[in-house]
Amino acid sequence: MQIQCTWPANEMRFGSSSLINLSKHLYADFRFVKTKTGATPRPSFSATMSTVSTQNDVVSGQSESIQKTQQPLQVAKRLEKFKTTIFTQMSSLAIKYGAINLGQGFPNFDGPEFVKEAAIQAIIDGKNQYARGYGVPDLNSAIAERFKKDTGLVVDPEKEITVTSGCTEAIAATMLGLINPGDEVILFAPFYDSYEATLSMAGAQVKGITLRPPDFSVPVDELKSTISKNTRAILLNSPHNPTGKMFTREELNEIAYLCIENDVLVFTDEVYDKLAFEMDHISLASLPGMYERTVTMNSLGKTFSLTGWKIGWAIAPPHLTWGVRQAHSYLTFATSTPMQWAAATALRAPDSYYVELKRDYQAKKAILVEGLKAVGFKVYPSSGTYFVVVDHTPFGLENDVAFCEYLIKEVGVVAIPTSVFYLNPEDGKNLVRFTFCKDEGTLRAAVDRMKEKLRK
Repeated sequence: MQIQCTWPANEMRFGSSSLINLSKHLYADFRFVKTKTGATPRPSFSATMSTVSTQNDVVSGQSESIQKTQQPLQVAKRLEKFKTTIFTQMSSLAIKYGAINLGQGFPNFDGPEFVKEAAIQAIIDGKNQYARGYGVPDLNSAIAERFKKDTGLVVDPEKEITVTSGCTEAIAATMLGLINPGDEVILFAPFYDSYEATLSMAGAQVKGITLRPPDFSVPVDELKSTISKNTRAILLNSPHNPTGKMFTREELNEIAYLCIENDVLVFTDEVYDKLAFEMDHISLASLPGMYERTVTMNSLGKTFSLTGWKIGWAIAPPHLTWGVRQAHSYLTFATSTPMQWAAATALRAPDSYYVELKRDYQAKKAILVEGLKAVGFKVYPSSGTYFVVVDHTPFGLENDVAFCEYLIKEVGVVAIPTSVFYLNPEDGKNLVRFTFCKDEGTLRAAVDRMKEKLRK
């Protein structure tokens, strides 16, 4: 006799209220408040077990059904205040309402053919098994070459570069590998939402410095007073998501001075370094005395419009690389092999590629910025990235979440409410973020919808 188990495929459904509550009920959800245990039922399933004859296939046993009772969703305390990411929520709503998605920062056009062809060739050539944990040698060398060209710094590709599954994993490996429970880490708000969640996993104490419009400049005196004997690191993103701010040389010099004076590390997220429009990007690691205390993180996706490949890296001196690699080894161990080979080809692209990339994005930015101004938004300057932040208050909605709900349902355009990027959500309630990493037709269509339907 043998036992046969059949599992009916009950459809797993989550109501729209568990995906996202907008306006009154879910404004708190965007605030990162704690999950209420049992608020969302867990889908149940049943198992039917039958005894089957191996001789004549005649059922001789009696079926027994076991119905699982509904259980509350479970999550570790360090993550219980975090919700489904705002990007997932808004992209889902874009599909539901047929809205044009200017929310999540992924291009709706493909990456360059020469890079895709390199990936195809790597697959054909059999480069499909586990890669070396810290990166395919050719990619590590290409990253070192690019870094030297951009910063003037010479790094050892074998000892100072770790290839990761996107910059998000580089961030996670850096936090988990170098931050101890109780260490203080300073963030500049608004910030990419993964920062706080990853620091929570590491047990860090997060402190925020708010960058305020119109220029989102660094309040140096506040930064000085926030650094304490328990401060382990400052996490910096330039060009800055979501504001488009680029940290000036003067601001970076101030930060460098404070880090050296107080023996503080710096983790820099530089994924938009090739999308710097109004000033040259400066890598903090290139400033005097800073390389030895800096982890520089970057990725392929934004520069080459290949966000789904998830190829990232962390560059750091050997004494910091050790911690990054220890964490990386137990997070993903290795990253997609053929995509690494193709990434090496991408990073050796001629300078003309980057010139054309910047020119194309400047044209897209002009379409969106001019359109938003014509609609009636107050548009804040964006010197880098492919994002623009605007003040939505001329349209009379109570906060950013309510405005984004209205924009999706009544206008058919998606933006991101920025309050989710602040430790104090009130700081972001007047701002929303649009992206211009879309083809020009999509951008013009979104502007036309807002001109037609959005009223003050």
